[in-house]
Amino acid sequence: MRPVLVFQHIGCETPGVFLDLLREQGRPVETVRLYEGDPVSDDLTRFSGLLVMGGPMSVNDEADYPWLKTEDQLLKGALALDFPTLGVCLGSQLIAKAAGGTVRRGVRKEIGWYPVRLTAAARHDRLFRESPETIEVFQWHGEYFDTPPGAVNLASSDLYSCQAFSIGQNVYGLLFHLEVTGQMVKEWVGTFKEELDGVKRYIRPEAILERLPQRIDELNRHARRLFARFCESLR
Repeated sequence: MRPVLVFQHIGCETPGVFLDLLREQGRPVETVRLYEGDPVSDDLTRFSGLLVMGGPMSVNDEADYPWLKTEDQLLKGALALDFPTLGVCLGSQLIAKAAGGTVRRGVRKEIGWYPVRLTAAARHDRLFRESPETIEVFQWHGEYFDTPPGAVNLASSDLYSCQAFSIGQNVYGLLFHLEVTGQMVKEWVGTFKEELDGVKRYIRPEAILERLPQRIDELNRHARRLFARFCESLR
């Protein structure tokens, strides 16, 4: 069985629950830690699918993170092959950019728990068709994109019109996080404390941890259902 390739951009932003499900299915995983200088294979045929995780950098920071250029080229190849690919947060922004979209700074950051509303198109999408019309998701981003060229918009929030999209049959981007565990949320609150200090005028950091066990349980149910559907396309 070919491994699932995971691009990781910072130590604390792992595949979380997605990784749990891959292990339960007995699927091998090969993680490339770009922030540590791991080499990147350009031969996607070695893998069954690709997960592109989040990170604190911008897709536009190629001067500071030269490996973003390599990743962009590989994602262009994944799009051309309709290779099973799921990008989360930064990962979705990287896919949007590779597809010809523009990623820009938002009017304000979405950090914490927010509802997203599925579009009419999501009702017919193989990943989202069993999801409720509105889902409370975990967010941590300051940049956004409009629906990328050639993509189908699957979800929106009050602030941003495109929170999830598909391209072709097998490529997906989620601006929000479904994969996080309770421990990951707690770790991010500590790791990104300086960022939280900068948004206190409109985000209460303590609210991120309110009702965390209940929220995580519900989020993980959505994550497992959606990611199990994604795994059906793995090669």
